[in-house]
Amino acid sequence: MRHDTPAHLWDAQEAAKKAQAIITGLTRDEYLADWIRQAAAERQLEIIGEALNRIRRSDPRIADQIPEVHAIIATRNIIVHRYDDVDHVRVWVMLNHDVPPLLQALASLLKEAGPPL
Repeated sequence: MRHDTPAHLWDAQEAAKKAQAIITGLTRDEYLADWIRQAAAERQLEIIGEALNRIRRSDPRIADQIPEVHAIIATRNIIVHRYDDVDHVRVWVMLNHDVPPLLQALASLLKEAGPPL
């Protein structure tokens, strides 16, 4: 593992935890009606996607161990570059179905790597 990979894993993990906290206790309809929570969740997905993109470029062996890494990075790119095409229902689904296994994978990789420098 490259020396900077644990820091990127940690950044992604922290953003994923924040994304989960943003939607905790919300229904899909409540999330879709709350543009502030949508914006906050999308910001965390941007951070996750950027951190994972850095890992994918510098440490592809580690990136291959992260579930849905390419889809998460693609979502980040849509949020950043094609903000008018963001599908808030798809973001809701990602937050509920893709982020939990992502958190497990990141925790496992960080345990293996040790704390970031």
